Amino acid sequence: MSERSTAKAKRRDAEKAPGRMPPAAGLSEENARLKAELATAQQRIAELEMRQAEVLNRIDWVIDSLHNLPD
Repeated sequence: MSERSTAKAKRRDAEKAPGRMPPAAGLSEENARLKAELATAQQRIAELEMRQAEVLNRIDWVIDSLHNLPD
């Protein structure tokens, strides 16, 4: 019987602990945070891909300009 009452006491203490959230609430908050972080990362990747395309276009333009210089 002492094992059972000890287990119940530990659960009650864990439930009363300040700052502790139920696991489901903590997971949903982490999930929301990770989704926001993913959206930010995807936006950053899109911006970097656009910049890369612009740089490649400029390089192509410079190469074409150099080819068109008179000898």
